[in-house]
Amino acid sequence: MKYLKMLVLFAGFFLIGVTVVRADDKKWMDEGELSFVKTGGNSDVSTFSFKNLLKYKFSEKFYGSWKGSALNSKSGGVRSAERYASELRGDYALNTRFYAGVTIGWFEDKFAGIDNRYYLGPVVGYRFIMGPKYFLKSEVGLDYVREEYTDKTDSDFLRGRAFTEYEHHFTDTNKFVQSAEYLYDFDNSNNYNMNSVTAVVTVLSDHFSLKTSYEVKYDNEPVPATLDKTDTILGAALIMTF
Repeated sequence: MKYLKMLVLFAGFFLIGVTVVRADDKKWMDEGELSFVKTGGNSDVSTFSFKNLLKYKFSEKFYGSWKGSALNSKSGGVRSAERYASELRGDYALNTRFYAGVTIGWFEDKFAGIDNRYYLGPVVGYRFIMGPKYFLKSEVGLDYVREEYTDKTDSDFLRGRAFTEYEHHFTDTNKFVQSAEYLYDFDNSNNYNMNSVTAVVTVLSDHFSLKTSYEVKYDNEPVPATLDKTDTILGAALIMTF
């Protein structure tokens, strides 16, 4: 039931973005990413993944975004993966390269031991390379985090964040994207996370692209401790941009 509610919410935001853009409001941009795989016969596995990024440009220097995602997988009729996330962000361009912003977000991944994760904090970024073929930016941030775990424990802490993203545009229709993120708990040096996404995007038309990606999530101190430290996702998705 919760999965359906989240799906409806994400789809609603996507449709709002499409409707507004079709009204010729160039301040809006919406990008939806959809992936579904189902096998039958000797194996009965189904996986659904949805992501959406909605951006709005308030002025030449100030812009906001809403990012949401859902992942659900079943094997033999039994749920084997379930992950949801939502993040609101506002950014202000200090100049052509420097920018600053604030993020507030929520995350849930019960199979990784996270009942709820809430976070809020500032971020500062710098664009080292700005095209036309190569793009490179880095960010640092500081978050207040509250985590509630599936074993009924919880934790509040101050978290540091370092993020970098590189893009290489081979042609007008093909690009390579690599991002890496490091999250550090200032209260417990053993509690850190590392996330990586490697992707190749091929443009199919003005509104559709194909994305192949490999995602790695590493948690050095999962709760409970019996969980695996590393989760990986290899997938292909259709991207819709309006």
